[in-house]
Amino acid sequence: MTTEDYIAFSIFLLLWGGFSWASDGRRNFKRISLTRLMNEHRARWIRNSLSRDLKMIDTQIMAGLQAGTAFFASTTIFALGGCFALLGATEQVQMIFNDLPQIFRGGRAGFELKVGGLTCLFGYSFFKFGWSYRLFNYCSILLGGIPMTADMSRDRPAAEQAAERAIRMNIMAAKHFNAGLRAIFLSIGYLGWFISPYVFILLTGFVIFVLTRRQYFSEARAALLADGQ
Repeated sequence: MTTEDYIAFSIFLLLWGGFSWASDGRRNFKRISLTRLMNEHRARWIRNSLSRDLKMIDTQIMAGLQAGTAFFASTTIFALGGCFALLGATEQVQMIFNDLPQIFRGGRAGFELKVGGLTCLFGYSFFKFGWSYRLFNYCSILLGGIPMTADMSRDRPAAEQAAERAIRMNIMAAKHFNAGLRAIFLSIGYLGWFISPYVFILLTGFVIFVLTRRQYFSEARAALLADGQ
C-alpha cells in the first residue's frame, strides 16, 4: 500500500460520508433532494390510508418494497461469495496483473487488503438491506394497526398518531435501503482501486457526480415537483 492508496481511500470515505450526510432526506438545503421529496410522498400515501377501510393497496405497496429489498439483500450475498472466491484465487489474479505493465502495483498483500475492503463494503450493504427488510415488515404491522374509518371518527388523534408511527418506520426503512444501495453504487468506484489509486479517485468522483445529479437535477425529481423548483 502506497501513500497514494491511503489518500485515495480517505477521499473515498470522505465523499461517501459527505454524500450520505447531504442526501439522507433530513437536510433542509435550498434545493430539495429526491429522497426528501419521496419521504413527503410516503407520508401522503400512509395518511391517505386513514380514509379507506380496504388496505389491499397498502399491502401491495409494502409487498413490493419488501420484495425489492430482499432482492438486493440476496444479491449482496452472492457478491460476498464472489469476494471470498477472489481471495482464494489471489495467485492466479496476481499472474494476470503482472502481465499488465504499470497497471497493478502493491503485490499480494495489497491485493488481499483491497479485496477485504470490497468484502466489507458488500457486508455493510447486506446488513443495511437486511435491517431495511425488517423495518418494512414492522411498517406492515403498523399499517395493520391503523384504525378503520368508523373507529377514527371516535378518536381521530389516536388514528393520526398510528399513521405517523407507520410513516416514521417507513421512512427509516427507506433510509437504510438507500444506504445499502449507495454502497453498491460506490463499489463500482472502489473497483478502480485494483487498477490504480488515481482511477479509484476518478471513478468514485464520477459515481458521486451521477448520484448527486439524480438527487438534485434528475427528471425523476422534476416529476415530483408541482412547481418545477
